[in-house]
Amino acid sequence: MKRRNFLKNSTLSTAGILSAPLLASYQETKKVVPPMSEGMETVKPIVICTWNFKNATAKAWEVLEKGGSSLDAVEQGVMVEEADLSNETVGNGGRPDRDGHVTLDACIMDKDGNCGAVLCMENIAHPISVARKVMEDTPHVMLAGKGAEKFAYEKGFPKTNLLTEKAKKDWLEWKKKSKYETIINIENHDTIGMLAIDKNGDIAGACTTSGMGYKMAGRVGDSPIIGAGLFVDNVVGGATATGVGEEVVRTVGSFLIVELMRQGKSPQEACEEGVRRIMKKNKDRRDFQIGFIAINKKGETGGYCIHPGFSYSQFTEAGQSNNPTETFLKS
Repeated sequence: MKRRNFLKNSTLSTAGILSAPLLASYQETKKVVPPMSEGMETVKPIVICTWNFKNATAKAWEVLEKGGSSLDAVEQGVMVEEADLSNETVGNGGRPDRDGHVTLDACIMDKDGNCGAVLCMENIAHPISVARKVMEDTPHVMLAGKGAEKFAYEKGFPKTNLLTEKAKKDWLEWKKKSKYETIINIENHDTIGMLAIDKNGDIAGACTTSGMGYKMAGRVGDSPIIGAGLFVDNVVGGATATGVGEEVVRTVGSFLIVELMRQGKSPQEACEEGVRRIMKKNKDRRDFQIGFIAINKKGETGGYCIHPGFSYSQFTEAGQSNNPTETFLKS
């Protein structure tokens, strides 16, 4: 059953329970918050993503330039990295868990607040597209593990061996010591989170990853968690994260940043506060990286991280740029 039909039927079946006085009371007390975009000039299309994934932003911009939606743009943009075998932290070719299995996480969110996610899914090369199917074709938000994989097959996604020979060789070498440690910056590659605004001024976001290399089997970080790795509010803006997901989950990082923008902070100010919140919970700890990027309804952007080395790619009608961010720690 399509999500819209499921929700429509559910609404109709419960509407009779509400009394007229209750509805009248709700209508009287409900506060109408004007959109941030009121009285604002038309926003031009823009796309940003974590790290210098210039091929991904170029693909997303191609969609936007042709008049496509922000949702299509972010999906097709991050798919570029999911298919890149040289990127060992996203999609096909990602590093396996400790047992040698490549498990993928992804989520997507549209302008209306609809969202979908897959967690710990194996054998499917494009988890972001499966996440979109979850959003559009089911009454659910998340599908995990074998259930997500089965759903993908039902939707026509082919079974793919995600463990490349290089990744397998690296895993076997790692097993000799089996030392698990987080890596501050992985050759400027990590989770890809993407945010876009289309010609209509609508915002969408996507996030996809293979997670921490050599993680415990079943581990899931922030990337597929709506509110942690990604959050979009079309009235305010959007945010997405990269790095050690456990710490982003603890602060519901992306949701926090959007709420800070709702309160009047710029995307840059909101990202900085998001990192500060995390560091307050991790006093005297320096062994992990977190990076946030954000965009508001005006098309303003921002980014911030813990350690030097993080940047975000941006594409507008003025062209493409790589933007190193300011850092909480200076060395």
